[in-house]
Amino acid sequence: MTQPSAPQPTEGLPEGTETAAAPVDPPTVTVEHPTPDTARVVVVGELTAEARRPLIRVVTDLLLGQDPPQRLQLDLHGVDFLNSAGLSTVVQVHRMLEGRGSELTLVVGTTAVARPLQLSGLWHRFHVLDERRGN
Repeated sequence: MTQPSAPQPTEGLPEGTETAAAPVDPPTVTVEHPTPDTARVVVVGELTAEARRPLIRVVTDLLLGQDPPQRLQLDLHGVDFLNSAGLSTVVQVHRMLEGRGSELTLVVGTTAVARPLQLSGLWHRFHVLDERRGN
C-alpha cells in the first residue's frame, strides 16, 4: 500500500509550507483639494473588491463634510489593475455624487484602467480625462 505524497514545498520556503494566493493589500486612497469646489481622490494600487470600502469611506466623508465638493476627480493614475468589482465601485461613487448634484471626472493615466472602462461601456458613461501618453 502506497502513501499519498505530501504537497511539495515551494523552493525557498520551509518544508511543509503550502502556497496560497498572496493577500492583496487595499489600495491607498488620499484626498487633495486643487480648488475650493473640487476634491481630487487619488487611488494607488489595485481597484478591486478590496478597494471598495476605503474608497467609499473617503467619498462619504467628503459628501457629508462641512463643505462638500461640487466636482470630484477620481485620479486613477496609480491604479495598476481594475476588475469588475472595481468598476462596480466606480459606478457606486458616481451614483453617490449624482444624488448630491456633484460631478465625477475619471482621470485615467494607464491602459490597465482605460481598457476595462472601454470594454464595459463605462468610458462613454462618465466624463473621462484621458492623460495616457500619446492620447
